[in-house]
Amino acid sequence: MEEVKLFGTWRSPFSFRVIWALKLKGIKYEHVEEDLTNKSDLLLHYNPVYKKIPVLVHNGKPISESMVILEYMEEMWPDKYPLLPKDPYERSVARFWAKFAENLGPIIWTFFRNTGEHEKAKKELLEMMRSIEEHGLGENKFFGGDNIGFADLALGRLAHWLEAMEEIAGVKLVEAHTFPCLHAWIKRFKEVPVIKDNLPNFDELLVYYKHRKEMAIASQ
Repeated sequence: MEEVKLFGTWRSPFSFRVIWALKLKGIKYEHVEEDLTNKSDLLLHYNPVYKKIPVLVHNGKPISESMVILEYMEEMWPDKYPLLPKDPYERSVARFWAKFAENLGPIIWTFFRNTGEHEKAKKELLEMMRSIEEHGLGENKFFGGDNIGFADLALGRLAHWLEAMEEIAGVKLVEAHTFPCLHAWIKRFKEVPVIKDNLPNFDELLVYYKHRKEMAIASQ
């Protein structure tokens, strides 16, 4: 009998990437909620290098880093809701946009913190979103075609976490008239039952990010 555990935290988009993949593939798992201010001995044992979440533990073997976990799941359970297309070129495209998504995180955070790099980060962020708008989705409903796939999960933070940051910052970056494809994708993504039913509470997310922003401003 398989044993699957996920060490994560309620506010992390990286944790939710894995949760969505587990749900899509129908893999039963136990969720272990971590307090990142007081990390458990088990988390430090399973991820001694980065000491971060998420960590997937499959039959006692730990896998760290969200996108590495998704790759592992795809190889481990390839027939249960494939996240990557069969065609080698299409797989490379999906991995390209997933990698592109990883580069968004630091820029989003720099923009949100409203430091001296704020305007530079905003410009760079808008340029990256323009690239997604013009070259990513095309005529597809999702990056994975008609269904959510690898790249969609990687970009999922734009569908909830960025919205919370926008509300706190008082700036709306993704609007229907500026990024129609990306805006429509966010709406479709959040309407998929697996996504809709597995998102952190938005009000709690607002409280968390408001606190983080206040801390960032105080430290300047």
